[in-house]
Amino acid sequence: MQTIESIIIGGGPCGLSAAIEQKKKGIKTLVIEKGNVVDAIYKYPTHQTFFSSSDKLSIGDIPFIVEESKPHRNQALVYYREVVKHHNLNVNAFEEVLTVKKIDNKFTITTTKDVYECKFLTVATGYYGQHNTLEVKGAELPKVQHYFKEAHPYFNQNVTVIGGKNSAVDAALELEKAGANVTVLYRGDRYSAAIKPWILPNFESLVNHEKITMEFNANVTEITEDSVFYEKNGKVIEIPNDHVFAMIGYHPDYDFLKSIGIEINTNEFGTAPVHNKETFETNVENCYIAGVIAAGNDNNSIFIENGKYHGGIITQSILSRKQTPLES
Repeated sequence: MQTIESIIIGGGPCGLSAAIEQKKKGIKTLVIEKGNVVDAIYKYPTHQTFFSSSDKLSIGDIPFIVEESKPHRNQALVYYREVVKHHNLNVNAFEEVLTVKKIDNKFTITTTKDVYECKFLTVATGYYGQHNTLEVKGAELPKVQHYFKEAHPYFNQNVTVIGGKNSAVDAALELEKAGANVTVLYRGDRYSAAIKPWILPNFESLVNHEKITMEFNANVTEITEDSVFYEKNGKVIEIPNDHVFAMIGYHPDYDFLKSIGIEINTNEFGTAPVHNKETFETNVENCYIAGVIAAGNDNNSIFIENGKYHGGIITQSILSRKQTPLES
């Protein structure tokens, strides 16, 4: 068993930012990441452009400089790798946390590779790893995907995109560009206000020129090997289909949080882990959450650009109660 003062689960930008802040203050910290650093960004579509400007994505006092106003996915991957190297962060990549148990005043963390003990724990696992479930017959078919990477394999294929926000619109644009026959099914009655303003005009133009078929008020009822069925205005409509991208959102891994003992609160504003908004400490003493996971289902309220500051707040809380280190 390894004894470490503080462990951060999740090596995304907010987890890395927290690790940097803790290291600055002399707190011995380990980041455990089931993929590699910024794994969620790696899983973004290959040609993804960020909503935020590069300066707002920067962490650890390292400038993120690009020629364009908004950076691309690959530029972000390079940047965050350099940040990890510059700060010499202690990151265990490709190591998945299996269980977290709190005994007395210590956390015992069992992973796929080792067992650790720590006094302070920060969960920064984001929300992109858990997709929302499409509750219709056929949703489990292999042709139904929840993450979009590249459009080339879908040339000349009938592709249905389910959803109407940024991930759905981005996927539809890439698919159309690659020569797919694209139909977008959205249960809303108009374009979502969340769609990035610089991509909506292009998308609307493609719809108006019948390059993309856009169906509002469309509720998918069934998916088969060759078709997608949806209900609109009381009628069930069948369209030919080869592939489905169900881009209907993502959420934190609530089961994992509950297994630690973190309470989950659901009210009229949504679902989110219980935590002190001043310190980001959960109901489990010395266990914190950082980044978008703190927003729960409302992932439009916390981004990299504001979640990156959680680490500094958490570090101050740790320092305020830090006592003698754990014995090795």
